[in-house]
Amino acid sequence: MIIDAHTHLWKKQNGIVNGKPVYDIGGGRSDFGGEIKQMMPPYMTDGENNVERLIANMDYAGVSGAVITQEYIDGNQNDYLLSCKCDRIKICALYEEKDLGDISGFDGIKLCASRLKDKNLLNHIEPFKLADENGKFISIDLADGDEQTKMMQEIIEHFPDLRIAIGHFGMVTRENWLEQIKLARNKNVYIESGGITWLFNSEFYPFHSAIKAINEAAGLVGFEKLMWGSDYPRTMTAITYKMSFDFVVKSKEVSEENKKLFLGENAVSFYGFKNLIIPEKIKNMVED
Repeated sequence: MIIDAHTHLWKKQNGIVNGKPVYDIGGGRSDFGGEIKQMMPPYMTDGENNVERLIANMDYAGVSGAVITQEYIDGNQNDYLLSCKCDRIKICALYEEKDLGDISGFDGIKLCASRLKDKNLLNHIEPFKLADENGKFISIDLADGDEQTKMMQEIIEHFPDLRIAIGHFGMVTRENWLEQIKLARNKNVYIESGGITWLFNSEFYPFHSAIKAINEAAGLVGFEKLMWGSDYPRTMTAITYKMSFDFVVKSKEVSEENKKLFLGENAVSFYGFKNLIIPEKIKNMVED
């Protein structure tokens, strides 16, 4: 069973980066703070990154469940995500340095810690407290390296039972990335690999250095603390959805037991997925 711990959805992109707007301009492209970026595959011509397309990709690739995290560059998608929630989809409310309001319909809270105006996490205790009191998880993308790790450790010690997933595999290609991985030595802290193919894009498939980094992280915290994530749909501008985990499936450097933990079993228990099935394999037109 395969679970994607890091995906994005939006009905209409209305985000911000460095104080400048981010919005769809057609053909899967966005104006990214004044720079044109291919934000989605070009066939997503209407600018919608919707749940129906994600589930179609999941079915085709054989992915059973997905966690929808959020990002400032897409804009707040809370209302849309509430309409997407189902057994296969877990959703996060976006923290925007203000009161979160009613989070009862959400499974977790997302903090874009690297994009906070005030990057001192100790000044943002409220979302952690709210998640802890309401049985939610925290999805958090930390600033590069060890900039926020000491503050994060202090928060973890204050909320020892809070489930925390650290994204982007600790920003693995940046200096001191292992300091983020070491946070998973704490009981309820896990690492998810959303964006790892982006960070190793210059090397490209089959991402040998990403496999090396996964094994290095496992050497510090164990495979039981690592989860796969795709960073869909942005990474799908370079590779297919299946390729975002196929490099792990085909690797001879990771045992079959550890592949099962990394690709799905850890995420099932961490996020509390239930009643999932493995999508039926449908042959495509180029297969015999």
